[in-house]
Order: sequence, then C-alpha cells, then structure tokens
Amino acid sequence: MLYYVTTNEGKVREAEEYLDDVVALDYDYPEIQSDSMAAIAAEGARAAHRHADAPVIVDDAGLFLEDFEGFPGPYSAYVEDTLGVERVGRLARREDATRARFRCVVAYCDGEPFEASPEPVDTTDRRGRDLAADERATAATDDSVAEGALPVKLFTGAVPGRIVEPRGEGGFGYDPIFEHDGRTFAEMSPEEKNAVSHRGRALGAFAEWFQGR
Repeated sequence: MLYYVTTNEGKVREAEEYLDDVVALDYDYPEIQSDSMAAIAAEGARAAHRHADAPVIVDDAGLFLEDFEGFPGPYSAYVEDTLGVERVGRLARREDATRARFRCVVAYCDGEPFEASPEPVDTTDRRGRDLAADERATAATDDSVAEGALPVKLFTGAVPGRIVEPRGEGGFGYDPIFEHDGRTFAEMSPEEKNAVSHRGRALGAFAEWFQGR
C-alpha cells in the first residue's frame, strides 16, 4: 500500500495511471517556509511517514510565470486562495507576461535506508538576506539532508505553456488559464492532461523507480 497525501481526487486519478495500490491519505502535514518546492515536499513526506508509519508520497506543485521571476511558484496555492486564478491570469496578460511553466516535485519516504536525493538548502531568510555561516550550518549537511533526517527520494516534472483567457470545464486550480500545445489543461480529458502534465511526468519518473524499489 502506498499513501498519496492529498484530498484532491484529481491528483489521485493521475497517480492511478502510473501506480497500483495507491490510496489517498487525508493528513494536513506542517508545511515549512521555503522558496524551494523540493524542500517543502521532502519535509512534508517525512512528516506524513511519521504519521502513517507506511510508504508515502507528497507532491508540491506550482505555476511559474517566467517574466515575474517565477511568481507565484511555491506560493501558488496561497495566491490562488487569496487573489484567485482569474485575477492572476488578468495580471499576467495585462503585463504581457504570459510565458509560464507548471512544475511539480514528488517526494517519497518509507522510513528505510536508500540513496536519498540531495535537497536544496535556502541560505537566505524570507527577506532575501544571507544567513550567517552558523545558521547555514544548522540548516543542513553537505547541501543535502539534515543529519539524522529520514531519507527522501525526489522526482520532478515540468511543462511549458502560456497564460490565456480561462477556457474549459475540467481540471482544477490554474488549469483553465494554462495553455499547452493549443489547449488549456481544463480543455483536456484527464487522460490527455496526465500524458503531458508536470505532475504526470513526475509521477511517471517515480513509478519507474518505485517498480525497482
């Protein structure tokens, strides 16, 4: 049994295309403050494994606007909740900043030893200032995993596109305003979206590795 930490049925359906015996786990893991989706997903997977005492995957995904220095990126869910998808779309189109990319990180943890993925370490605080050397030293070891932390394997996926007027009735989140290859994600069937989506690509890479696990 593999737990996918999510309450989003759309995510679970995507995962079922790649994985057997995957079920949703409703667990509100503490989300660390970081500009790195990899770090957020990794710590979420560790917390979820401690909660479930079973193999788990956690994903973190975001919409990155190329001309807005990647905004909203790791803050995509917060921006969706506060500004709304259509307002983000209007802002991007008004500023002629429609080049975009969806990115996803899937993090796996089962509590057993394996070769973990290196995790990026933030060396700046939330205001962009460099942390002192002793503060950086306590953050992580060798630009990888903090000493004693459960190992986590990371898998990434990305898909390019552009921001358009909302179209389509399917999908969720930013799907109606994200166009890839002439159609928005909300205009695609679940199978079509899964074949090209950032999450599908990350899940596909994980599934290939997991078969050997």
